[in-house]
Amino acid sequence: MLSNETLSNVLGWVSIACWLVVYTPQLIENYRLKSGEGLSVPFVLAWLIGDLCSLAGALLAHLIPAVIILAAYYTACDTILLFQIYHYRWTNPALSEAPLLVTEDVSPPETSEETPLLFTSGAERGKRTIIHEFGKYAGALLFVFAVGVAAWAVDENIHGGQPRSQPEEVFEWRSQVLGWISAVMYLGARVPQIVKNFKTRCAGLSPFLFMYSICGNLTYVLAILVASMDLKHILANAAWIAGSTLTVFLDVFVLCQFFYYQTVFIRAARAADS
Repeated sequence: MLSNETLSNVLGWVSIACWLVVYTPQLIENYRLKSGEGLSVPFVLAWLIGDLCSLAGALLAHLIPAVIILAAYYTACDTILLFQIYHYRWTNPALSEAPLLVTEDVSPPETSEETPLLFTSGAERGKRTIIHEFGKYAGALLFVFAVGVAAWAVDENIHGGQPRSQPEEVFEWRSQVLGWISAVMYLGARVPQIVKNFKTRCAGLSPFLFMYSICGNLTYVLAILVASMDLKHILANAAWIAGSTLTVFLDVFVLCQFFYYQTVFIRAARAADS
C-alpha cells in the first residue's frame, strides 16, 4: 500500500501534468481563430494577480515544491494569454470591434464573409455530438493522468525511492495575506468570464482550459491533504486549499455553460436540417 508521502507525490505530479497542459488548448484556440476575444481580460488579469500572490506567498511560507513550481508556471502562461489577446486585437481589429461574438439568435446564421469567425467556430462545434466531445475530453484527461504518474515514476527512479527532506513550512502573516488575496482573485476571476459567456455563448473558449483546471485543482488539494493532516500543515496551506477547492465549483459552472450552449447549437442545427 502506498504511503502518504508517496501518494502525495503521485497526486502532485498528476496535478503538475494537468497544469502543464491546461493553457495549451486555449492558446491553440486563440492562434487558430487569430483572436483571444473568447476570454475575458479581467479574468486573465485577476488570474495573473492571483498567481503572483500565490507564488510570493508560497516562497515566504516554504511550501512544498509543487506549489511553488506551479505558481511560477501559471504566471508565465497568464502573461502569454494576455499577450495573445492584445496582439490579435492589434493585428486583427475587426474581430475585437464586434459588439458580440454571436448574435442573440441561437440558430446559426448563413456563413458569409461578414460572419464573425468566433460564431462560425461555435456553430461548427455545436454540430458535433456530445458523446464524441465527452470521449475526446475523457481520453485526453486519461493521457494527462498517465503522464503525471509516469513523471512520478521517473522521479522516484532518479532518487532511488529514498525519502527526501522537505523544507519546514512556516506559518507567518505575510504569506497568509498573499495566499488569501490569491484565493480571492482566483474566485473573482471566474465572475467576468461567466458573465462574458452569457453574451458570447462560450464561442472562442476552450472547455479543456476548465476541465484541466478542475482536475489540476482537485489533485493539487489532495496532494496537500494527503501529505499531512497535521493542524500546522493545514493552516499553512489553508488559503491554497480554499482557493483551489472553491474555484472547482465555478469551473464546473463554466463547463455547464459550454455544454448548454453546445446543446442549443446541436438542436438548432438539427432543426435547420429537418
